[in-house]
Amino acid sequence: MIQMPQTRGRLTPDRPLNDLTWLRVGGPADWLFQPADREDLKAFLAALDPAVPVFPMGVGSNLIVRDGGLRAVVIRLGRGFNGISVEGRRVTVGAAALDAHVAVRAAEAGVDLTFLRTIPGSIGGAVRMNAGCYGTYTADHLKAVTVVLRDGREAVLDAAALDLQYRQSSLPEGAVIVEAVFEGLPGDPAALAARMEAQLKKRDETQPTKDRTAGSTFRNPAGFSSTGRADDVHDLKAWKVIDEAGMRGATLGGAQMSPKHSNFLVNAGGATAADLESLGEEVRKRVFQHSGIELHWEIMRVGEAG
Repeated sequence: MIQMPQTRGRLTPDRPLNDLTWLRVGGPADWLFQPADREDLKAFLAALDPAVPVFPMGVGSNLIVRDGGLRAVVIRLGRGFNGISVEGRRVTVGAAALDAHVAVRAAEAGVDLTFLRTIPGSIGGAVRMNAGCYGTYTADHLKAVTVVLRDGREAVLDAAALDLQYRQSSLPEGAVIVEAVFEGLPGDPAALAARMEAQLKKRDETQPTKDRTAGSTFRNPAGFSSTGRADDVHDLKAWKVIDEAGMRGATLGGAQMSPKHSNFLVNAGGATAADLESLGEEVRKRVFQHSGIELHWEIMRVGEAG
């Protein structure tokens, strides 16, 4: 058994992860570490055996943890990593801050980061996945991130160094994002609030927001450039090719492709991670057979099969 470093935060062995993901599935992590603060995180990683893998985890909004769990130390940031401050047009936020909270706080200060309002999850995940909505991406507003590297050193990375592309980024292996700096255009707080209300209404009308989902299941298959920036045009939608393949509402075990929006994978009740992933793979197979289009997962899938 590998000796774990002493911490001031919470370090839990064999911690089930199902209650930490929006889909409510997943086996245990070898360890779950919830650091007390940035110094605690740095000291822990510096002292941790370099052979032990780490997996930074946000609020689990875009994640399937397989039923066998994760052979790693899962690092989940909480209080102490969720601050939000605004200075002029710059918004500095902790990685654990929720995207929606950042959008609201920025709008109250007259800074337009409204694209974040309907993105589920936390800022760390938004940076890692270059999350976007309504034609605007994290890459359009991100200026820099602070990370704690796998050896415990802290580094500030310019946004350009992350090579942000459509739903992906390049971060050093094992790096934990702890803070991000955004810059938005100025705006009238009331107008920004009204825009966000309209976005929420549109989302609730078109997406299964009351169900257990992990956001969009597959990336849009065509119509975007390699940058994933706001000037990209998404001509072909994943939901459309799923519909054409007859997979809207399809089920497998407790998993379902939402009848309301066919690019949303739903835990309809009692689904396992295997149910969800297998249904997703069946959708990919049927779409390819029908149209020759290969869908790529947007939901991150990690861990071992049960």
